[in-house]
Amino acid sequence: MEVLESSGAINSFVAYMTQKRSIVNSARSALMISYIIGVVIFIESSITSLIAGAVGKPLCDREGVNRAKLAYVCDSTSAPISSLILFNGWGALLLGLIVTQIDSGIIQGDSVSLLINAVVFNFYSISALIVTFAVIWFGLYTPSMQNATLYPSKAINLSRKESSLMQMFLPILFLVISVFVFLAITGDGNILKGSGSSSIFYTTLTTMLFMYVLYVLGKKMSAKNYFKASVAGGKKLFPIAMILLFAFAIGEVTSELKTGLYLASFASENINIHLLAAVIFVLSGIIAFSTGTSWGTFSIMIPIAVPMAVALDGDVALVIGAVISGGVFGDHCSPISDTTIISSLASGCEVVEHVKTQLPYALISALIALVLFLVFSL
Repeated sequence: MEVLESSGAINSFVAYMTQKRSIVNSARSALMISYIIGVVIFIESSITSLIAGAVGKPLCDREGVNRAKLAYVCDSTSAPISSLILFNGWGALLLGLIVTQIDSGIIQGDSVSLLINAVVFNFYSISALIVTFAVIWFGLYTPSMQNATLYPSKAINLSRKESSLMQMFLPILFLVISVFVFLAITGDGNILKGSGSSSIFYTTLTTMLFMYVLYVLGKKMSAKNYFKASVAGGKKLFPIAMILLFAFAIGEVTSELKTGLYLASFASENINIHLLAAVIFVLSGIIAFSTGTSWGTFSIMIPIAVPMAVALDGDVALVIGAVISGGVFGDHCSPISDTTIISSLASGCEVVEHVKTQLPYALISALIALVLFLVFSL
């Protein structure tokens, strides 16, 4: 992101979008670009947030949109879309958890079909995407969101010839393609079995090399400025890395204390079948919020929720959908979630401000999801 800015690629992109093509000429269109990117790029929630933030930040700054709004859009499209379009690590994890339940004899049937049916009941992710679109389109901002910190935009004066998409588009395209390549490499040919964290690490390194060739050898910037920007970007990441380090530590402590299992024990006895999905959704949300991880919540709750659904003769797909929804909801609200922190980083917004301004919208989406779980349970 720092190299993109130093190379002039971002200025060129902004000039193209606002001056040459006039695609972005309002606050709504600036945020909508990030929303569309967040929906289209579903390979991994962190990559989704980073790209949506990198593209949206200069556009939002130019149109006078505070970065809390952009952080909300980045965060509200990353995990929700990744948990709905499961051609990624999310799908691999959930499929593995369901297969475990089938292999243990708790449920029967085809794991892929069951997962597809469960995704239909992922009400929180669906409502979050709809609510976010409505907020952008109709400008439905709370006072705290509307009055969040506004950063001044930089004046950009480029000729029509200098304004171009390619300087910024090519590295992003290379980055997206590289994720799939390294997922296939780390998964021995199977993308769904690839290592997400390793793939992103290798992708970032190769993209930096690609940008060196594109910008330095292409005479867009000097080698000195390239390495200077790289170091500056690394320095900006250091406080974010420390926040993530302590966030993961807190999550690990709560896991070791069996916080999730302790909370689940309260809901496992004497529960009404018509309240099962709603209770599972709320419980999953609490666990994800306290641990800062949706994936950890899935691993805790699916082995608990599925046997409960079977024992009560409930809809297994609906209950799995409730676990997915609750995990995404809690992760979405948690100040120690990696997606929350990365969305703040990508948007240039303070983490605390992002959490505070996003929470009302997340609660609205959660309320819609809760009502739908109660209705479908009946």
